[in-house]
Amino acid sequence: MSRLDSVIRRLSAQRDILDHLLADGRLPEGPILELGLGNGRTYHHLREGAPGRRIIAFDRALGAHASSVPPAGDLVLGEIAETAQPFRGIGAALVHADIGTGYDERDAVTLTWLPDLAAGLLAPGGIAVSGLPLDHPDLGPLPLPATVPKDRYFLYRRR
Repeated sequence: MSRLDSVIRRLSAQRDILDHLLADGRLPEGPILELGLGNGRTYHHLREGAPGRRIIAFDRALGAHASSVPPAGDLVLGEIAETAQPFRGIGAALVHADIGTGYDERDAVTLTWLPDLAAGLLAPGGIAVSGLPLDHPDLGPLPLPATVPKDRYFLYRRR
């Protein structure tokens, strides 16, 4: 599969999962946390799909399009593994993490801290959506929408 086809599959899976979750109130109360703001496309999509809900975005540096920059206080810059720690216990309804690199050795390092961080950020019943698998005892896998290929994206509920 070409890298172009791969990114299209990833973005389609991401959109389909988020639309599925936002469609009919499947999320509990609480803020949404976006781990990896990037260009801001997903943040923008979440903002449109969950109007009025607080969305806090994290990234190493600001690189988002001007239309997708969170308001002051809802953008946290620096190493996500460190800057998100103070938000443990916030009771997030949704944690979305699209911070995989496609390099197994780099992603293996991310997976040493991301599953525990996601579990610690979520409220009981909250949802984690990730481009990387989140193996953690407090996260139970959920079925993916039919349009999302297995192992393309991952969906979990906080126990």
